[in-house]
Amino acid sequence: MGQTVSTLLMGAGWCRELLIASGSPTSAEALVADLEDMQQVLDASVLVRTAHPSQMGHCAAVVVCPRAKFTNTATADVRMAGLAANAPIVARLAHTLAGYTGTAIVVTNPVDVMTRLFAEISGSRQVYGLGSNTDTARYRLTLAHHLRVPVDAVDGQVIGEHGDDAVVCASSTRVGGLPVAVPFAEVRAELSARPRRINHGVGRARAGPAGAVLAALRAALGLTDGVIELCVNHDGRWRGIPLRFTAGQPTVCLPALDHGEAQRLLNADNKLRTSYDTLTPHLTEQEANPE
Repeated sequence: MGQTVSTLLMGAGWCRELLIASGSPTSAEALVADLEDMQQVLDASVLVRTAHPSQMGHCAAVVVCPRAKFTNTATADVRMAGLAANAPIVARLAHTLAGYTGTAIVVTNPVDVMTRLFAEISGSRQVYGLGSNTDTARYRLTLAHHLRVPVDAVDGQVIGEHGDDAVVCASSTRVGGLPVAVPFAEVRAELSARPRRINHGVGRARAGPAGAVLAALRAALGLTDGVIELCVNHDGRWRGIPLRFTAGQPTVCLPALDHGEAQRLLNADNKLRTSYDTLTPHLTEQEANPE
């Protein structure tokens, strides 16, 4: 993911400097060399170099996307399976970046829990998690294909958890500005099957989530205005919700939910809170504090 994001940023045209950190110095140096090749080919003005996360405090934004080495054998709640393995790494990064005042975009799964973890340990106030934006894009694609309409005719969102308990906002979905009967079972099945097809074919989803990172950075840094679904702390609950960005400032714009959707969102909130509460046994003093 970090490789794909850095490649997009190299070609985006608005970055001045990219700092690359990795769990392996060899991989970080190799990525920098590859990006330098791209820089020369594109005649880009972006400076790129390796750096320790402790050297990134001055950056306008950081993208947090480490993944622990573990074998994920889960067939349900696949993203949540990385909870215990990924939490110590995200916690160490959060300690290293304590007091960070820029924008942090968290990608590591389970992203809603990891976003809260990074924010609460680091004390950073501009922390956003990815997930619901990608889910929303997949929902609109799925519905457009099913109804045989252009994707830009579909206005609908997926909120809550980035995972099995994601909430499809069917009652507020519009196609061409009009209400539509959403084929809920077919949509849910495709939202579950689509990432699995991607993972089976190319190993792991990269392009879609990396594009979502770029969209989140543009919005949060005030480069573009618009609505994007991101995980934030909303009334004490960390979950994916639509945010309207204007000059980098977010405003919550939740869609109207029917009774069933509101209940599913509550269930997702409870699940995410319970998952976060289970982290304490896994974050020992040695794991949670950087050397």
